[in-house]
Amino acid sequence: MILSRRLFAAFATALMFSPAAAVPPKKPVDWTRTVVATPEGGFRMGNPAAKVKLVEYGSLTCPHCRHFAETGMAPLMAYVKRGKVSFEYRSFILNGVDVSASLVARCGGASRFFPMVERFYATQSDWGGKLAGMSDAEKRRLSGLSDGERLVAIANAGGFQKIAAASGLPVAQANKCLTDSKAFERIGEIYEKAVSQGVQGTPTFFVNGTKVNAGDWSSLEPFIKKAGG
Repeated sequence: MILSRRLFAAFATALMFSPAAAVPPKKPVDWTRTVVATPEGGFRMGNPAAKVKLVEYGSLTCPHCRHFAETGMAPLMAYVKRGKVSFEYRSFILNGVDVSASLVARCGGASRFFPMVERFYATQSDWGGKLAGMSDAEKRRLSGLSDGERLVAIANAGGFQKIAAASGLPVAQANKCLTDSKAFERIGEIYEKAVSQGVQGTPTFFVNGTKVNAGDWSSLEPFIKKAGG
């Protein structure tokens, strides 16, 4: 019995002082993976409860918007990833080419929107050059088409369906979106709402509902920091 008591005591002591099982640290959430369509007609990336809510009204044909995409998105994503800032992109249409490109970009929904926009900006000079180089005869031909046919023809000339396909959107689906009258009306509604809020050009940024005087990352970041980003 003495030996048994000693063994029991040793066993109990070992249990008391054995280290607890290690609990793996909780993996931080990457909020850039959370993307939803918003009631306002945009697409929002990030934590819906973020302290700073950033909205960009942008145009896919706008070179200044492309510059922001190339130089500002990477540092912005550092804020979005940590959940401090949410970023919403709303289409602000400037011309007929913009209508066609925006309808294609929006066609794939939330999961494909931001990768598609990135591809449009990355190739803007290529497809913009193709469309700018259209002959007068071709432009006259386009003017005689219906709205849907014209938007499809512009997309064909610019290679927009290829951009869509690179993001996993079938060509047939892209063409269907280009002739969708409701989708066309929706981007018109977004435009009208933006104008009523004082948007006159692109890119225009709103931080927590207030339009700010910023057109690039260096001028925008101070507003984000001041708002608590």
